[in-house]
Amino acid sequence: MSREPEPSPWWSPQRHADIRPFLLARAAIIRALRAWFDEQGFIEVETGILQVSPGNETHLHAPGTDLTRPDGTRHRRYFRTSPEFACKKLLAAGERRIFEFARVFRDRERGDLHLPEFTMLEWYRAEAPYDAIMADTVVVIAHAAQATGIRQFAFRGRTADPFAEPEMLTVAGAFERHAGIDLLATIRDGAGDRAALAQAAAGKIRISDDDTWSDLFSKVLVEHVEPHLGQGRLTVLYEYPAPEAALARVAADPRVAERFEVYACGVELANGFGELTDAAEQRRRFEQEMAEKERRYGERYPLDEDFLAAVAAMPQASGVALGFDRLVMLAAGATRIDQVVWTPPAGER
Repeated sequence: MSREPEPSPWWSPQRHADIRPFLLARAAIIRALRAWFDEQGFIEVETGILQVSPGNETHLHAPGTDLTRPDGTRHRRYFRTSPEFACKKLLAAGERRIFEFARVFRDRERGDLHLPEFTMLEWYRAEAPYDAIMADTVVVIAHAAQATGIRQFAFRGRTADPFAEPEMLTVAGAFERHAGIDLLATIRDGAGDRAALAQAAAGKIRISDDDTWSDLFSKVLVEHVEPHLGQGRLTVLYEYPAPEAALARVAADPRVAERFEVYACGVELANGFGELTDAAEQRRRFEQEMAEKERRYGERYPLDEDFLAAVAAMPQASGVALGFDRLVMLAAGATRIDQVVWTPPAGER
């Protein structure tokens, strides 16, 4: 019986030659974006990878390790899922415009758009509204395309012009347009009404008894909304519902938060916030997320008390996390994220 040939190792000359144009595009984009950030008065920072807490979101998972002190005692540390906590500490320390090409880690994530180790580009502006960071993000994406000379992003049969005026769409507007759901009617006192959303989404998604409001929101978003985003041009999806605020502040309308995401060809590229500076509210959200994480996965991550103290001390600010490898993939014309990294994570092809 014949066997399929073993795939070539990632470092084989032929495989490297196949993806080298994508890697050179990556280098060109990094040069172009560093120049843009420098022109805008940003400082490039490098923050630590090992953290007390990797982040406190229910569905984000991080690898961890035990470090041994000289006296033999051991303490747990986690590989960061984002440089956000450290960057906000720098804002509290007095920095005003910072950016980082950060190596970050996500467990339980694999696929054409996911690697367990990847690069996230994050930047923050103190004393700036979140629409300023939205505008930054659109410019950064256009600069990446300009650096490679590509005129149109393409992925899985979808295309987007990175230079066109982006579509600006609220989350509530997107749910109404693409799913026929009045999302804001399912939010009361800043919390999601699970029964109301389940009724509105009946027949549109599969609903399980243990689905929370957030689960139902995510299912509708993934199945009915995201496939329509970033078609022909970028989509900036903004005013996320308050129950999905994460680390964003609540807007003037308490049903929504100052959070946005940017899509191209149905691919989420960036997630940004008008940053929350209420430490007590941030603690409440984290504790709620960790209780849900423990219920679902049997684990929870500690809270970073230094970070919570920094939240109370930091100025008003806005920031965004952009999946740099995904951006390179689209700007270089690649079809998978592993084609645009110089060396894949160990054991990943």
